[in-house]
Amino acid sequence: MIPLKYPQMERAVRYVMEKLDIELVDDPRYSCCPDPIYFKAGDRLTWMTLAARNISLAEEKGLDIITVCSGCTATLCEVNHELKSDNELREKVNGNLKEIGRQFKGSVKVRHLVTMLRDEVGVEKIAASVTHPLEGLRVAIHYGCHLLKPSAVMKVEDPLQPVILGQLIAATGATPVEHHEYLMCCGKACDTADLTLNMSYAVFDSVERSEADCLGLICPTCFDSFDVGQLRVSRQFAHEFRIPVIYYFQLLAIAQGASPEEVGIPYHKIMSDTLLEKLGAVPVA
Repeated sequence: MIPLKYPQMERAVRYVMEKLDIELVDDPRYSCCPDPIYFKAGDRLTWMTLAARNISLAEEKGLDIITVCSGCTATLCEVNHELKSDNELREKVNGNLKEIGRQFKGSVKVRHLVTMLRDEVGVEKIAASVTHPLEGLRVAIHYGCHLLKPSAVMKVEDPLQPVILGQLIAATGATPVEHHEYLMCCGKACDTADLTLNMSYAVFDSVERSEADCLGLICPTCFDSFDVGQLRVSRQFAHEFRIPVIYYFQLLAIAQGASPEEVGIPYHKIMSDTLLEKLGAVPVA
């Protein structure tokens, strides 16, 4: 979804990594993670085999995997965890992989980039990389479903009292806002459109009441639900929400000196002049 639909997210990540002097190693052989909800429900063994193939490519290079999507994190972390601990399942998956000359060994870690930044770089070093602190900007937090749960697999922190996104947003100079529904699902995977819209409405209502300037998140699927989806919610409930949605690494890149235009802020469907002014951009017409 990121390279095809939201390339501004990848641009922001690459900008941030360069500023933090972290080398990213790309492998053009990767496939989709695949999807942690629908594909997994339809054919779990094939889902695990495709994920294990991706992991085996990183094992071949002797490098850990970082993802910039919560869905990718969910799939790759769960498969990595289960295949390391279940010998019978690992044999089945490796039997499939043998047909293409690959093998899952269980020799690398998989983490979302925010977790790697906290654990390997440190919040203090991230804050030290900021040259244009986003002071006065209030960012409502959205965790989404897949970064924290299941906690035994993800091993990030307490899924009911998380602090990682608040710490990373504060490192940009902005003020993190833990609104009432900051742990709510975006609703993307619900089996009816009405349930999806109701869950998204609950988040928007909570953010609006918090008087935050924008909603900050780390998942392109959540972004899709809240940016484009905000238009659908506004029509359904006859209440026009105008809540800009920002990918965390766009915020960090701007705080490190990138222009809002450079990391694709103008391409978002929902935007406000107030936010653009606080980010140092030219207000929209």
